[in-house]
Amino acid sequence: MSKPTYQELLDAGVHYGHMKRKWNPKMLPYIFMERKGIHIIDLNRTSECLDKSAFAAKQIVKSGRKILFVATKKQAKDIVAEAARSVGMPYVTERWLGGMMTNFATIRRSVKKMQNIDRMLTDTTLTSITKKERLTLTRERAKLEKELGGIANLNRIPSALFIVDIHHEHIALAEAKRLGIKTFGMVDTNSDPNKVDFPIPANDDASKSVKIIVGYVVEAIREGLEERRLQGATEEA
Repeated sequence: MSKPTYQELLDAGVHYGHMKRKWNPKMLPYIFMERKGIHIIDLNRTSECLDKSAFAAKQIVKSGRKILFVATKKQAKDIVAEAARSVGMPYVTERWLGGMMTNFATIRRSVKKMQNIDRMLTDTTLTSITKKERLTLTRERAKLEKELGGIANLNRIPSALFIVDIHHEHIALAEAKRLGIKTFGMVDTNSDPNKVDFPIPANDDASKSVKIIVGYVVEAIREGLEERRLQGATEEA
């Protein structure tokens, strides 16, 4: 697992925070300086927090638990969806539905509904569905897939949430806190780092910054999954 160098973090713009007037004073320990009215994030702190987060994420998946990735911002959603899929982790990148965690049973029913529609549409022996009904089902399935496709295989509440921009995803964060779910988060200078268990001070608006931070955490997850696989193989032997 190759950790991003200081220069790579700089090149990705991880150090760029928000304008000073938008800052959250609780981010002070993570701010290096102010330049032309914009706060500059201390990349040494980013690196430290990234290590802690990657190690914790690795341990979670190594024990067989899941981490749900949350990023509904336009510049982050595709990056996060692809990264989560690459390690078989659930993700939400379209819209956080209120109660997605606190009312998980209802969400699971919606997922089962989507799966039932799949079976109906692929069942060649079912001739009672008209073209109009098939079209309606297809549209409903597409809508459910868009909102719930990333958590279709999530059978229980995840052990942790990885959030890109905790300020933007405040509903997801609140639900996680209410249920005692561990939280990881990319925290920009306008957010409160104390609201997450594992804050990573970083620019959460630039796609390059999101990619490099998420990429490192996902690599740690991949290592954790591999170690779990090898451990299982050893026990079987």
